[in-house]
Amino acid sequence: MIRGRPLSTALTLCLLSFAVFWCAQRLADVTMIDLMVYRAEGWAARAGADLYAMRATEARLPNTYPPFAALLFMPLTLLGVGEMRTLATAGNLTLLVVLVHLALRLVGRPLWWPRPAVALALAAAAVWCEPVWTTLRYGQINLLLAVLVLWDLSRRPGDAGYRWAGIGIGVAAGLKLTPALFAVLLAVAGTVKGWQRLRGRRSAPAGHVGPAGRAGDRTGFWNPLLRQSLTACAAFLGTALLAAVALPRDSRRFWTEVVFSTDRPGLVEQTANQSLRGALARLLHTPDPGLWWAGAAAVVAVAGLAAGTAALLAGLDAWATVACAMTALLVSPVSWSHHWVWCIPLLVLLVSETLHRSGRRVWKAATAASALLFCSYALWWVPHTPGERAELRQHGGQMLLSAGYPLCGAAFIGLTAVVAVRALRRRAATAAEAAGAGAGAAAVPAGAGARQAVAKE
Repeated sequence: MIRGRPLSTALTLCLLSFAVFWCAQRLADVTMIDLMVYRAEGWAARAGADLYAMRATEARLPNTYPPFAALLFMPLTLLGVGEMRTLATAGNLTLLVVLVHLALRLVGRPLWWPRPAVALALAAAAVWCEPVWTTLRYGQINLLLAVLVLWDLSRRPGDAGYRWAGIGIGVAAGLKLTPALFAVLLAVAGTVKGWQRLRGRRSAPAGHVGPAGRAGDRTGFWNPLLRQSLTACAAFLGTALLAAVALPRDSRRFWTEVVFSTDRPGLVEQTANQSLRGALARLLHTPDPGLWWAGAAAVVAVAGLAAGTAALLAGLDAWATVACAMTALLVSPVSWSHHWVWCIPLLVLLVSETLHRSGRRVWKAATAASALLFCSYALWWVPHTPGERAELRQHGGQMLLSAGYPLCGAAFIGLTAVVAVRALRRRAATAAEAAGAGAGAAAVPAGAGARQAVAKE
């Protein structure tokens, strides 16, 4: 049955898993508190109230998103709370399937089952990992942001909508600033690629005809990576301008004040904060890691962008995408555990590598450890009572448990660098061999090719 009808089997499995998940969340009496904040933002924008003075829910949570997000949240005010929660849950479950599908397309390796069937089967399991559970528990938009980014980065020349790739990243950055790092990665990688093309053009021998049909030409500095980055920047600026026109006072306050308030989202040391800053706060037993965090974040940002750039230049788009996501999560002042839904593309990539690489024992161990980390909910095993700031008094074992996601992210960036450098070296060796073979062929005297053909006949 599974081999004969993979799609129907996977769909049944997925619907069953989602139904059990839905019941479990209802039994847990989830509040979807962040969704209620989004609705309050929509009301504030609709009523012309101060977006960044409002406090929502009994927890009196502030708005931390750019004003463009409030414009998109306005339709939530047209729904009742019950209907809104139901639609948000159904929408997030659908987005989870789309996220897995896009991750599979980004990896691009052949599958035993049709891709929709594999996406449904993997989504049935992925819904139970901690970042996804928490995203749906709070009614968050993390899955939407990841889908917008992957929609762009999984496009290939010839795909429908390829010319618009970059818009998703720009809109995601307009909703929440951290996805803007993907545009930075594309710009850096595109600049390096452009310079490589120019160097190759200058070093090409006279009379050499490049791929574009012009002497010594390799299509010049401009390339698809730069185009995609520029499209993302234009889309992001479009969201900011739209918000500035619709909500001028809130836009002015966000870009001059709120954007610099790194403590506005909550206490830095909370175990839910799985950023580099949160891990350092717990490690140093201080709510303000200060220069330690600034220095570490700078190092990680440079390392992550370098690894991602090397991966893009080597043609390893999936590695570059996930490495950039890990970098953004690490260097952000606050990365709540539900922001780590990027663990889904990470696990899809690791599973794919395990199935297609030699030395599977090492890859299996890495994949299993990563899956266990994100499905064990280990970061919640430490004392984390709200208001008591118990995270500032953690011992070594507790600090290790509450730093699992940052450690995994840093390890993945390092692994990306190794994989990308090896791929670039193989590509360089192949190019050198091809150049040597071409030089050898060019050295054959005129007419030798014809004589060899006659001799073979």
